Amino acid sequence: MTGTSTKRRSAVRWIIIALIALATVINYIDRNALAVMWPEISSEIGATKEDYALLVTVFMLFYAAGQFAFGRLFDIIGVRLGFALSIMGWSISIALHAVSHSVLSFSVFRAMLGISEAGAWPGAVKANAEWFPAKERALAQGIFNAGASIGAIVSAPLIALLFLWLGWKGTFLLIGALGFIWLLPWLIVYRAGPDRHPWVDAAERALILDAPVGDGPMLPAYAPTLKQLMSHRQSWGIVLARFFIDPIWWLFVSWLPIYLAETFGFDIKQIGIFAWVPFVGAMLGSLFGGWLSGRLIAGGWSIHRARKWTITLGGIIMMPALLGAVFAAEPVAAVLTIAAVLFGFQVAIGNIQTLPGDIFHGKSVGSLAGIGGMAAVVGTLITTWLVPAMTKISYAPIFILVAALVPLSLAAIWLITGRIEKLGGAPEHRLQQHR
Repeated sequence: MTGTSTKRRSAVRWIIIALIALATVINYIDRNALAVMWPEISSEIGATKEDYALLVTVFMLFYAAGQFAFGRLFDIIGVRLGFALSIMGWSISIALHAVSHSVLSFSVFRAMLGISEAGAWPGAVKANAEWFPAKERALAQGIFNAGASIGAIVSAPLIALLFLWLGWKGTFLLIGALGFIWLLPWLIVYRAGPDRHPWVDAAERALILDAPVGDGPMLPAYAPTLKQLMSHRQSWGIVLARFFIDPIWWLFVSWLPIYLAETFGFDIKQIGIFAWVPFVGAMLGSLFGGWLSGRLIAGGWSIHRARKWTITLGGIIMMPALLGAVFAAEPVAAVLTIAAVLFGFQVAIGNIQTLPGDIFHGKSVGSLAGIGGMAAVVGTLITTWLVPAMTKISYAPIFILVAALVPLSLAAIWLITGRIEKLGGAPEHRLQQHR
């Protein structure tokens, strides 16, 4: 803002990311409901642990397809309509779980849920790239990821409470309505992108575009085809980093309630009491990782340096915490150790997820985020298939395995991604010189 202006800058971008974070809370309530209620559902339909692994696999396969499909779709139809289609699809899908009566019917509805829920992630990354300058981008991504953590925090006790009140079928129906309630403020608030939104003033628009008020037209942005996008080493570094690191998150999202039930003999009520604790660590890691990266950039670090070292810090936290989980003999120690794992994970992943927006322009960000998400699912599927075989005696072997994935993810960031800076077109305005 100019020195003569006293008007407060509009803050539409923060309302947008808050709504997206809220959508992510709903996303995680919906997807975690099956895991929390599985001990009861499995006994009712005669299903096994292997059947649950099959349902996770089905979900993840279609989630992978959804990441790619919605990544491209968001680049074509935009964030407003893309999010509306995604959340309507997953809300209908989770409500249909109420009529399931076999592993086969659950598989069909988990497939529908997977492909529709996947839209939230490339959509959030694209919205982040369009609505936030580089110095705020990691914090915005952290707020979005904190939504996932809050969803995981509230889902276990909420689903346990609803289950005791309504049973599992009534619970699925009730949580299916949440997405449709969210749609109304979304369609009201997200009227257009930042360049045309009627609530965005000139000062906020200039901040978002990282250019002074009154600048002339910018040079055309680099908008590669899919083949060109994947010809860059930066794209492959991001994709491989997601392939190696995301299975850590999904191990606990998909298996934490079952881990607590099998390791400590917990019932649904006890799962509701304990299973939310690790995701408090995840929420704090999301916000801290985003804040730290932005603070480093504001303090003079280049985007390249700030992102890579914040990601590395997350990895340094994760590895010993994962190994510590191997020796946790009490439930309190177990959930606190896993909380440290998820704190480190979110410090790292929030900054990894900003990289498509740091390196490419808006017209390609959704596609690369979707491809990265698809690679993440492939890595997750491998660990999902291994869990039943590796956890017959304890969960220690799978914890050790995913700990070994951390340095592989860091190697992809440091050795393959290369320098983190805009490719092609007009370079992003630099507030600080590279150090």
